[in-house]
Formats: sequence, structure tokens, C-alpha cells
Amino acid sequence: MDAPGNLASATLAALPDDSLLEAVQRQTFRYFWDAAHPDSGLARDRVTRTAVPTDELITIGGSGFGIMAIIVAVERRWISRAAAVERLGRSLALLAGASRYHGAFPHFMHGRSGATIPFAKQDDGGDLVETSFLLMGLLCAREYFDRAAPQEAGLRTGIQGIWHEMEWDWYTHGGSNVLYWHWSPTHDWAIDLDIRGWNECLVTYLLAVSAPRHAADAAVYERGFAAGRDFLNGHSYYGIKLPLGPPYGGPLFFAHYSFCGIDPRGLQDRHADYWQQNVRHVRINHTYCETNPRQHKGYASDCWGLTSSYDVNGYAQHAPDHDSGTLSPTAALSSMPYAPRESLAAIRGFLTAYGDKVWGPYGFVDAFNEGQGWFADTFLAIDQGPIIVMIENHRTGLLWRLFMRVPEIRRGLRMLGFSSPHLETARERR
Repeated sequence: MDAPGNLASATLAALPDDSLLEAVQRQTFRYFWDAAHPDSGLARDRVTRTAVPTDELITIGGSGFGIMAIIVAVERRWISRAAAVERLGRSLALLAGASRYHGAFPHFMHGRSGATIPFAKQDDGGDLVETSFLLMGLLCAREYFDRAAPQEAGLRTGIQGIWHEMEWDWYTHGGSNVLYWHWSPTHDWAIDLDIRGWNECLVTYLLAVSAPRHAADAAVYERGFAAGRDFLNGHSYYGIKLPLGPPYGGPLFFAHYSFCGIDPRGLQDRHADYWQQNVRHVRINHTYCETNPRQHKGYASDCWGLTSSYDVNGYAQHAPDHDSGTLSPTAALSSMPYAPRESLAAIRGFLTAYGDKVWGPYGFVDAFNEGQGWFADTFLAIDQGPIIVMIENHRTGLLWRLFMRVPEIRRGLRMLGFSSPHLETARERR
């Protein structure tokens, strides 16, 4: 990677806005370029400040975000197009021969062999949601690397094969009107986790009904996802009415993960305007941290952001109604499209107040809790990827344009009753 070297926190804080965003994105990209698995180039689940892991574990969902980050890196000329194609070619070679479960990849995988690494006791098979984040990234890559050169044509062919082999209908557990998160050849449907909204899984349902083969019936969206207990809300928090989701909106990654690819601007169905949904979710989260009703140390208008992350007791959900005093930089930074002024203030606030306690070789650390004197030493793929991608969507809309021009995705949006400016202007390409 042709990079200027690690920038110190004080240097960053002094940059003008656009240069600051560029520098944050570029240093964060090191996670997916410098710290990726040396053979496959896929993303490691986490990396510490001082050492890249020596184990073979790679993460599937985080790799999807990493693929989107590689596209950003090519577009911004941090890396060459040829280097990106070579890296993605190695990644696809592993994915093509990896263990799959009716088309779905596991949560974790061995970075050399493609064998499954169990995520938990019964979670040793297909993970539908992690696979959907991977496919979101792969479909963006299929659109971006569109040249006739054999290497790029080979990427598109490989991506098409993975897309076609995914059996979304299998994950309806025998034809029920809801998708299920896991299936294991050893434990079958024992985890028994049906995917009902509102949460991070809108893209999972969209991919499931958009698939060119083995698609799920469109009824799964209304009868499964939209029938979730926490799907509809309609209550107001701090005077802000929230259309969907649990009380106070839940962790902020609900507004990030699916929307790394799905463009919420002008996106509507009979349930919500999804731009307003995400803007209001972010405003509630920011206002909660600004008012700081629990008097946690550090919370302020320029120091905010609650989402799922590590804390002193391990990995946990953080939201206004599940607040331990732990803030996650990715929550504020990945909200850049929805609250650019507040997100920029958070970048400067984190850097000014905490400096190198929260900033390191791969961008911002996972989380911190000033009241408990705890600052994470780790960087996570599912944090770093959305930071790069959502800042880019704010700056140029790059990933939104790519994903929303996928013909199968446009067809799926229409099938589910969505309207979007992309559906009015985009031309069919395949």
C-alpha cells in the first residue's frame, strides 16, 4: 500500500475537514490491506494495536466490508486497480473451495484451507447474515471491476458462482415465511434463531428475494422480518419520532451494516422512509449522549456513539437503554451520512480528548470507557469496514451507486414494494 505512514492523533486533529476524512479512511484501510490474512487477503476478525494475529481465523461478514473498502481504496488511488484485482482473486480462490452449507459460509473460516472454525458450540455451519454482508461486498465488486481484461472477468465469474450457489430458500427452514440465521450439518436447526426486524438484516432479506437462483419467496419480508416484535415503533424520544426499531432505536450498527450498500436516500416502503429512520435513530443516540442522563464520564456533544462492541466485561450491546458508559468510535464515524456535523465533531473530540489512547495504526480502536479507565487495544473488522464505507458514501455515494445498480437488487426492491430514486433512473445492465 502506497501510504504516507501512520499519522499521529495531534496531526490529524489539526487537518481541515476533507483532509481529515481522507486521512481517517486511509489509515483505517490499513486494517484490510496490511493486516489481512497473508494468503487469502480476507479480513481477520480483530487485530491488536501491537500485533497482527498469527492464527488462521478470518471473518466472513467483516471480509464483505473489507471488499467494499478495497473498492474505495482503488477509487481514491491508495492502491492500484491491479493490486486490488490480484488480492480479490486470491480471496475468491479460497471462497470457491471453502466449506459451505447450502451455499452459506460460516461466521469464521480458516484463512488457508477454507475450513469452518466454529463460532460457538452449536454454531459450526452456515451463517446467513454474515454471508449476506459478504455478498453485499462481492456484488459491489462485480459492478466496479467491469473491464474486459481477463483478470476482472475472472472476478465477475467467481462472484457470480458464489451468488448463484447460495440457497436462500433452504434457510426458510422448510418453507416457513421467515429466514433463519443458522444451519449446521451437525446440529441442524438447533440454534433456532429466526431473523425478525428491526435490526441489521434488511440486506439479508433483500438478497434472499433478489437471488437469481434459490430465492426465498417475497412473503418472508412482510411475514418474517416486518413481523418482528421490535419492527414498528412510532414513539418519540427527546422529541424525535422513531418509525422503526426497539426503544431508543437500539445499537447504531442497525443504521450502518445493511446501509453500507443499500442507499437509504429516498428509500421507502409502506412501513417507513429509511433515510428518516436512520437520521432519527442517530439523532436520538447523539442526544442521549449529549444530555448524558446517567452522568457517564466523557459523554458530550463531541464524544458520543453507542453500538455493540467490547467493554470491560466482554462483547455487549450498547444503546441508550443498555448503557454501561462505553462509547464506540465506529458508532459516530459510521453515522457520517446521517449527521455529518456531529460525526466530524466526534472525530475531533476523540482525537483531542484521548489522542493515541483511541487512535492507532488501523484507525480508531473498538471502544473505550473513560469512567472505568478502559481503552480497547483492539481494532475490529466490523468496526473498521463501515467507517471507511459510510464516510465514502457521505463523500461520494460510491458504494450506494454500485450496489443499487445491481439488476437483481433493483428487481428485489420492486418485488418487496420499495421505491427509490435508483429504481427510476438506473438502467438494466444484465
